[in-house]
Amino acid sequence: MQDLYDQIQVYLNMDEEISFKEFQDFYKKVLDRLATEGNELEEESLWKVLFVVENVISNAEGRANDTKGSESKKYAKMASRLQLWAKNFGARLGTAGYTEDDINERFSEMFAEGEKQHS
Repeated sequence: MQDLYDQIQVYLNMDEEISFKEFQDFYKKVLDRLATEGNELEEESLWKVLFVVENVISNAEGRANDTKGSESKKYAKMASRLQLWAKNFGARLGTAGYTEDDINERFSEMFAEGEKQHS
C-alpha cells in the first residue's frame, strides 16, 4: 500500500489536475489492491489506505460536481464504490480504539508529510 500512498501524495501536491484517464487508472489500481489485500492489512497500512481511499473519494466527488455527462457519472460511481471500503477501514480503526478525532489528526499529519516531501 506504500506505493499507492506515495502516489496520492504526489497527486495531492501537484499544481495541475490529472486527466480523467490517469485518475481512472489510479482508481482501478486502488480497487484491485483493495480486492486482493484489503481485508488483511496491518494497522499502519490501514491508515495509509484509508488516507488514499478518502482522498480518491473526495476528489472524485469534486470532479463529479465540476464535470458533466458520462465523466461526471463515472466519477460519482468511483466515489460510491470506495465508500464501503472507507467505512470498513474506519470501523476497523474504531475497533482498534481510534476516534474520529484521532483519524482527523492523523490525516492532518499525513497531509503535512506530503507537503514537506513535495515542496
